[in-house]
Amino acid sequence: METTMQSKPMFLAGRWVQGEECIDVFDPQDGSLISSVPAATGDDMLLAIEEAKEGAKRSAALPVHARMRILNDAALYIEEHFDLYAETIASEGSKTIKEAVSEVMRCIQTLRLSAEEARRIQGETIPFDQSETGEGRIGYYYRFPIGIIAAITPFNDPLNLVAHKVGPAIASGNAIIVKPATATPLSALLLAEAFEQAGLPPKILSVITGRGGVIGDLLVTHPAIRMVSFTGGLETGERISRKAGLKKLSMELGSNSPVIILKDADIAAAVDATVSGAFSAAGQNCLGVQRIYIEKGAFEEFQMRFVEKAGRYVIGDKQSLATDMGPLINEREAERVEQWVAEAVAEGAELLTGGERIGAFYKPTVLTNVPSSCRIAIQEIFGPVVLLYEVADLEDAISKANEVPYGLQAGIFTRNIENAFKAIQELDVGGIMINDSSDYRIDGMPFGGVKGSGLGREGVKFTIQEMTEPKVVSFNLHQG
Repeated sequence: METTMQSKPMFLAGRWVQGEECIDVFDPQDGSLISSVPAATGDDMLLAIEEAKEGAKRSAALPVHARMRILNDAALYIEEHFDLYAETIASEGSKTIKEAVSEVMRCIQTLRLSAEEARRIQGETIPFDQSETGEGRIGYYYRFPIGIIAAITPFNDPLNLVAHKVGPAIASGNAIIVKPATATPLSALLLAEAFEQAGLPPKILSVITGRGGVIGDLLVTHPAIRMVSFTGGLETGERISRKAGLKKLSMELGSNSPVIILKDADIAAAVDATVSGAFSAAGQNCLGVQRIYIEKGAFEEFQMRFVEKAGRYVIGDKQSLATDMGPLINEREAERVEQWVAEAVAEGAELLTGGERIGAFYKPTVLTNVPSSCRIAIQEIFGPVVLLYEVADLEDAISKANEVPYGLQAGIFTRNIENAFKAIQELDVGGIMINDSSDYRIDGMPFGGVKGSGLGREGVKFTIQEMTEPKVVSFNLHQG
């Protein structure tokens, strides 16, 4: 793979390919040019799909031990080049170097977990004689790969969220075409490099860089694509679902995550977890804490501690280990967050700290008394802003938490097990974290939501279920 600092080719069916036109990749911290990548054409995407047809056959024919070896070798390659991967994440995206290091570690774990789960793609026997017509028959089912998968990935986790789609696809014997976020394509290309070095046969994986308006529709509507795995915004997900046709869809579409703090909670621990949950990755996290409901009697202490800790958050150079939070992905996004906060304040919300923008940086911001009609109270902020609400009791908190059109994950802090189980049963979400922030996640759990937060579940084992189908086999043993 030959590259320059200003130009990196895309990975088309096992070949590194330049393009006639390029897309520049900038560091959002200072606007400096990092590199450029090809602006793929429609013909490039059609070629990737055509090549993936053969890639799907090759992938399905790979024995499980070969898939496991490739996945483990790719993980080892990333581990051996750890600093390059972390520095790339921290350069092209919003994450600090500390957050980037954590993402690289998770990517390595995701690939190794994919290798382990490859050996567990199993079926089971079926007692056909449970039916009167089944006497004399014996059978089973097994799972087979669905074929070619389209993966569309976001900017906020530019390496691990790609690995969450590529690892299970290879583990389950599929071909996959990745269209990474235009703002952060370099990490996805580095992941392709790891698989090339691990000996993945050509045509199984493509990473096609380009603008969604040029290549996105071709990818999601093509009849050879059997599944679309998308992580991103609700509106884009709805458009994809309308266009995709008869395909499997896996969609993680964001959230407006609530956390409930009851008066019996460990307030100090709750503050530590929710400040981190609200402001990590500059709030650009689908699981990020957006709304906190605090029971009357604990509100004043929680608010005081939370605002004080948020005010001590260190904002600055992403590459410094002393920095807690970097910029948003671009100045346009920071301006949007600034506008949403201004709208809320104009409608009666009280600004407790933050609310200041410097270029693409936006200070950690805490609001209270936010009217429920405000856009910032209903939609996904995707920025470093959190809303504090005082509630009468758990019933009130659950009712308010469920009012929004999202339902990804939630958190609750309490020492009362009965209250914890009430929240588990009544919160309309795909996951609930007890005495943890809503943003807690490991890569082996089923991850996904309800309502506007998406369809299906990620997490390696569960993604493999989505990327395979069961085939039933029946033998009629009657001889005459």
